[in-house]
Amino acid sequence: MASITVNGEKRTIEGDPGTPLLWYLRDVAGLTGTKFGCGAGVCGACTIHLDGVAVRSCMTTVEMADGKSVTTIEGLSADGEHAVQKAWRQVSVPQCGFCQAGQIMQAASLLAQNSAPSDEDIVESMSGNLCRCGCYQRIHEAVKLAAGGV
Repeated sequence: MASITVNGEKRTIEGDPGTPLLWYLRDVAGLTGTKFGCGAGVCGACTIHLDGVAVRSCMTTVEMADGKSVTTIEGLSADGEHAVQKAWRQVSVPQCGFCQAGQIMQAASLLAQNSAPSDEDIVESMSGNLCRCGCYQRIHEAVKLAAGGV
């Protein structure tokens, strides 16, 4: 049994502690904003925050999250007004939108750790999140905007 806090709500999880956190979030908690992409931790579609740091929920087990705080895209901002979400809308980042929750969560984690990232910091932090539509320039612009750099 594991105890985690998801988007501010304490939860007890019973079952296999080796279950990827992604499946608990989507199938049990009903938080479907976190997407399944590759299942190998390389695409970033499943990015969440674990104690404030971006992680891939497909590679993070329930056991690894025990006693920790999890934030999903649904918990980033109750009204969608987080600085990154606002910048995403202002720049019109998404094309298909599938990867965007993971992109936003990665960007929010970067800005929480570094409020004034350089272009190199943004590229390095965001490089593990893939966008099949190739919206990288708009993603970069939105991260800079959210940081107050545009």
